[in-house]
Amino acid sequence: MEKLSIETLVLEVEGALLRSSSTFPYFMLVAIEGGGFLRGFLLLLLYPIICFMGNEFGLRLMIMVCFFGVKKNSFSVGRTVLPKFFLEDMGFEEFELLSKAKTRVGVTKMPRVMVESFLRDYLAVELVFGRELQEFGGFYTGLTKDNGRMEKENMAFKDLVFGKENISGGVMGVCSSSKHGKHLVFSHCKEIYYVGEVEKKNRKPVPREKYPKPLIFHDGRLAIRPDPVNAIAIFMWLPFGILLSVLRLTIAVTLLFYCTIPLAITGIKWKVRGDAPSSLNLQNSINHPNTKSAAGQLYICNHKTLLDPNVISLALNRKASSVSYGLSQFSAIISPIKINWLTRNLEEDRKRMERILSRGEDLVVCAEGTTCREPYLLRFSPLFTELTDQIVPVAIDLHVSMFYATTVSGHKWMDPFYFLMNPYTCYELEFLEKVDTSRVRTGDCSRFDMANHVQKQIGKALGFECTMLRRKDKYMMLA
Repeated sequence: MEKLSIETLVLEVEGALLRSSSTFPYFMLVAIEGGGFLRGFLLLLLYPIICFMGNEFGLRLMIMVCFFGVKKNSFSVGRTVLPKFFLEDMGFEEFELLSKAKTRVGVTKMPRVMVESFLRDYLAVELVFGRELQEFGGFYTGLTKDNGRMEKENMAFKDLVFGKENISGGVMGVCSSSKHGKHLVFSHCKEIYYVGEVEKKNRKPVPREKYPKPLIFHDGRLAIRPDPVNAIAIFMWLPFGILLSVLRLTIAVTLLFYCTIPLAITGIKWKVRGDAPSSLNLQNSINHPNTKSAAGQLYICNHKTLLDPNVISLALNRKASSVSYGLSQFSAIISPIKINWLTRNLEEDRKRMERILSRGEDLVVCAEGTTCREPYLLRFSPLFTELTDQIVPVAIDLHVSMFYATTVSGHKWMDPFYFLMNPYTCYELEFLEKVDTSRVRTGDCSRFDMANHVQKQIGKALGFECTMLRRKDKYMMLA
């Protein structure tokens, strides 16, 4: 197939593009992320019936469980959660074949709202054919619109493909078997290639660097693909995880800097590299009278979770203050370190942080302004470059085993609990060499260039790619 000239490619999503033919994990994601854990638990209980009753009935049952009563306008799982898992399950050979086609058409048995964003945004698919969901009063009923659906899709396909001129390579179809390839659009294919189950399982995943569009932002709480085995593990772990999160939180709040060993016993570990400053430079203004005085040390880090400043304080073995724009009141109450509120007024925020440093307090600033789960760094705010003449960059990475501790659409006050509910986690910190920011004050370097320099230093230490994306870009994509 490498030398074929493909004008139009019709590709079955679950039958050919994805390495796994099971759609259960994706419906479980919809159930949990779109409807809550109780809905997901119901879907898991029905899994034996879904398997026993066959493909069509099982699919309709999953659609009913996952979508019944879900508000149409608020459903965003297909855009914010599922693309990550689809990309990770995508077969490399079919992806390469798809990239050679000039016109791309996706066919799926799943509801179109589950796959359309993934296919259009990441694979540039022009037409997506899937089940349409019925709605009533702005809510999904869990039923599908079947009357005349395939005929309408067939007409749309002919208008797109045969309405074009100079079709030289013809239309090619790729699906799992002749049984699954009965959608009317496959009747227009000059050639159809069938992908067997054994062949699919041997497919290699698509490397991240090969993604047509970088996966930078995604939402949802689940960090693992909820196939039946993982789903059972999640629901078996939940009661114990809730109790464990309370225990871990109690240990962290009561023992403070003596909590590292007890928390490590429960599965929360830290890896600290580099030399953390052991004392404050209190003689800055005496030894260097022409520099900006700051009694406290300023630490600049990337942002993984709201616990980043707490972890840095543990590594320093002393309390450091942090700043925040929109931390929940509950998270602020349980925080072992002091939280200072910012206003989004640059001048006022600068004065507030200068006052913190002048009091001799260490200050941790997450310069990205919002969290990013993937190996990318967002644009660093340049405000920190004007606060003091020396800063300490801190590179942070986080590995979780079951749940993400960040969310855009969910309840942010639950973030600490989701972090603490993980069976095991690992925070990695690296204290980098101090950066002289006095050139910003003297005018030898712009504050933007200095912020970009610090971003590159942290990105190099982590092996992350630096971007110019901001908090606003994240919320425009996910909100």
